[in-house]
Amino acid sequence: MTDTIPAAFAAAVRRDPTVPLLTWYDDASGDRTELSGATLANWVSKTANLLVDGAGLGPGDTATVLLPPHWQTAAILLGAWSAGLAVGASGDILFTSPAGYDEAAAEAAGDRYATGLLPLAMPLRELPPGFADYTVEVRQFGDFFTPVRPVTAADAAIGDRPHGEIPAAARAGELGITAGSRVLIDAAAHPDPVDWLLAPLYAGASIVLCAHLDRDAVEKRVATEKVTVTLT
Repeated sequence: MTDTIPAAFAAAVRRDPTVPLLTWYDDASGDRTELSGATLANWVSKTANLLVDGAGLGPGDTATVLLPPHWQTAAILLGAWSAGLAVGASGDILFTSPAGYDEAAAEAAGDRYATGLLPLAMPLRELPPGFADYTVEVRQFGDFFTPVRPVTAADAAIGDRPHGEIPAAARAGELGITAGSRVLIDAAAHPDPVDWLLAPLYAGASIVLCAHLDRDAVEKRVATEKVTVTLT
C-alpha cells in the first residue's frame, strides 16, 4: 500500500535500490549529484534519526523546511515524514539556508539546522547564530531507521492535510508521469514538493531535478539521462 509518503518512498527504493532515483543538477554552479535509491534512503534514515534521537521529536510534531527544491531538501522532507512529523509552518524544528533565513520562523522553532545546499554536501563556512549545520550533524546518526510507530494515512503530512489526502498520484497523472518514467523537472517551474518529489515517487518514476536550468542544455540532458518526461 502506498497510502503514506514513507510507504511510497519505500516502494520506490525496493524496485531497484542500485539505480538512480534522484539526480540533481545546478546549472549555475555546475553541480551534479546522483543518488541511488539506497543512497537517498540512507540520508532519509539519518535525518529521521536526527529528528527522533537528536531532537526528541516524533508523531504529532512539525518540521518547518524553508529550502528550495534540492536533493538535501528531499532527504529532509522524507526524513520528517518517515519519523511521523508533519511539514508546515510554526514547526518544532527548522531547516533552512542562510539565504532563506526567516527570523520569525527561527524564533518559533526549537532546534534549528542550516545547510548551504553545497556540492558534495559540504558544510557551511559560517552559520547563522543559534544554528547547527545539517550536513555535519546528520552524518552522526544511524544508517537505518525504525519508527516509533508506523505512519498512517490519517497522520498529518503537509500542514493539517493527512498522508491519505496528499494528491501525489493524481498530480502524477496530470503531469504525464507514469511507472518507469525518467522525469526532468525545472525546479523553478515546479517548486511544490508534491510536483518535484512526491508525484514521481508515487508513480514509480525517477527524478532529474534541475536548478537554474540552462534551456540550451535540455536536449542534451534529455539524451544523456534517458529522460522520458520533461517538466519545464
